[in-house]
Amino acid sequence: MLSSSPLTAGVTLLIVLLMFGTGFAVGKGRHKYGVQAPAVTGHPVFERLYRVQMNTLEWAVMMLPCLWISAAYVSDAIAAALGGVWLFGRIWYAIGYAQDPARRAGGFTVGALAFGALGLVAGGGVLLHLIGAMK
Repeated sequence: MLSSSPLTAGVTLLIVLLMFGTGFAVGKGRHKYGVQAPAVTGHPVFERLYRVQMNTLEWAVMMLPCLWISAAYVSDAIAAALGGVWLFGRIWYAIGYAQDPARRAGGFTVGALAFGALGLVAGGGVLLHLIGAMK
């Protein structure tokens, strides 16, 4: 199954790279703004970098299963396309939020809509598969 979803695998690797990048930004922010671990508060820019990382991880935990279920039960291309839109939204969110919290909404909305679409595609694919199995 996994070898039949190379596009989804590629998007997954890009998502892992995004998560690494947000973690790296937090580490760099700790150093730059003097926020010693385990503290997660201090300089406002550090706090924004930290929230970007945590929010991205929180969403990735929900998004990745939907991504792979969509690839398995519907289409590698559709899953990868929606995953790519989610990734684009998260990057937009991360850049906007790091600059100014008021600029995070557009990227967040794009990511949330892509996640919703992935959830519907995944759920629909599983449901159609179950209905077909009952016949």
